[in-house]
Amino acid sequence: MRLLIAAVGKLKQGPERELCTHYFGRAEALGRSLGLSPLSSIELSESRAPDSAARRSAEAEALLAKIPDDFIVISLDPHGETRSSEAFASTLGAWRDDAVAPGAAFVIGGPDGHGQAVLDRAPLSLMLLALLVVLMTLSTSGVLPWPLVLVAFLPGNRYNR
Repeated sequence: MRLLIAAVGKLKQGPERELCTHYFGRAEALGRSLGLSPLSSIELSESRAPDSAARRSAEAEALLAKIPDDFIVISLDPHGETRSSEAFASTLGAWRDDAVAPGAAFVIGGPDGHGQAVLDRAPLSLMLLALLVVLMTLSTSGVLPWPLVLVAFLPGNRYNR
């Protein structure tokens, strides 16, 4: 099962990008061993529409245009549900094992949130903050780059044992 992170916003060059690249490599290596590979990402610019609703709609259209039609969409949204890392790993593992889809896309909206089109397409909407809190609790550094979110929730990862 292929994994895709599709996000509104671009990470600038510098140490944060280097750290994300490092963790992306770790996620790719772990994913290969679990049948969750390749891992790829798409970064889109924020919409310049004049109002929030128009920005959300434009960003949703742009995100969905980049995601293959047969991928499962998981929206990471402040209003999404909370799940334990074990429960999420179980869901992702079941989708992989049952060949529900050839890939899963984790979609991160812009500052205004997701447009309705993304929410309508996503069978699962998770609260990104809840996922980060779980990881930050487990992290010794307290700072986690977003690719590590996926690494930590892959089935078989040490956090899910």
